[in-house]
Amino acid sequence: MSQRTADRTHRLVSGPAGRIHLVEQGSGPLVLLVHGFPESWYSWRHQLPALAAAGYRAVAMDVRGYGRSSRPPAVAGYRMLDLVEDAVAVVEALGEPSAAVVGHDWGATIAANCALVRPEVFRAVGLLSVPYVPRGGPRPSEVFGRLGGGEEEFYVSYFQEPGRAEAEVEPDVRGWLAGFYAALSADTMPAPSAPDPHFVSRGGTLRDRFPVGRLPGWLGEDDLDVYAGEFERTGLSGALNRYRNMDRDWEDLAAFDGAPITQPSLFVGGGQDASTTWLADAISAFPVTLPGLVGSHVLDGCGHWIQQERPEEVNRLLTDWLASLPS
Repeated sequence: MSQRTADRTHRLVSGPAGRIHLVEQGSGPLVLLVHGFPESWYSWRHQLPALAAAGYRAVAMDVRGYGRSSRPPAVAGYRMLDLVEDAVAVVEALGEPSAAVVGHDWGATIAANCALVRPEVFRAVGLLSVPYVPRGGPRPSEVFGRLGGGEEEFYVSYFQEPGRAEAEVEPDVRGWLAGFYAALSADTMPAPSAPDPHFVSRGGTLRDRFPVGRLPGWLGEDDLDVYAGEFERTGLSGALNRYRNMDRDWEDLAAFDGAPITQPSLFVGGGQDASTTWLADAISAFPVTLPGLVGSHVLDGCGHWIQQERPEEVNRLLTDWLASLPS
C-alpha cells in the first residue's frame, strides 16, 4: 500500500511484527534512515529531499511502536534484535540487496546493531548524536541505577517501569514534547548551573526541569503538531518500551561483546549534546571500535536534535560520506 504526497511516497510494508510505515523519496542506492526517541520518520524531513537530489533512494521508517508502524503489546517485543529484523524487512520489501543505514539517537544504536548483526545487508552505517559503544560491562540497569547519587534518578531508569513515564507524558503530550525537545536543543537548553534535565528528583518528574514557554528554533508549531498528533494517537508505551529492553539486549548480544563495526562509517555529534560529552571515551575509541570510520564530526553550538538543528551541515556531511562509499 502506498500514498504519494508531493515528491514523497508513504508506504506500508510487511515486517516481523506486522506493518512498517515508511516514507521514500528519490532513486538510486538505498539509504535507510532510522529515528530516535521521541520522534518519527518526520525527523528526517530535511534529509529526504537532499539525499534524493544527490541521487539516492532515501527511506525514512517509523520504528516499531511509533507512528503508523505496528505496536506489539508485549514489552519484550521491542528488543534490539527485533528492530534489526524490521530494518532488514524494509530493505527486502523494497527489493534492494543492501542499504546504507543512518540513525539518530536510539536510531543510531539500531543502525549500529544492524551493521553489526547483519553486515551482509547493511554495507555502511552513519551515526548521529550517539556514538557506537560495543556491548560489554555490567548489566545496563545496574549502571544506570548507580547514576544520580541517591538524590536523583537517571531518565533511563525512570523510563524502566511500564506506565510510570506514560502517566507523566500522556495527559499533555504536546506540552511535554515541547519541553523535552527544548531541554536538549542548543538554543533553549537549561544553563549549565540549572538542574540537569536528564535526571528526575526523587518524587518528581522529568518535566519539572524542562524549559517553559519557548520552542527551539528548529521546531515550528506545525512541526510540533506533527509529533504530538502521532503520540496522542499511539500513546508513548511503544516508544518507551525500547528503554525497557536494555537488559534483554545485553543478554541477546553477548556473542558480540566488544565487537567492532568494520563497514565504512560516519559519526556526527553536537558539541552541546550530553550524548557527545558523556560518551567522549567512546568517540576516542573509534579507531578500534569503528575501524572503517570515514569521518567523525562534532558540530559546535549544536544540541541533540542534530539533523533538525543543523540540516544543511548534516546533509552535506551525509552526501559527502555516501559519495565516498564503494559502488
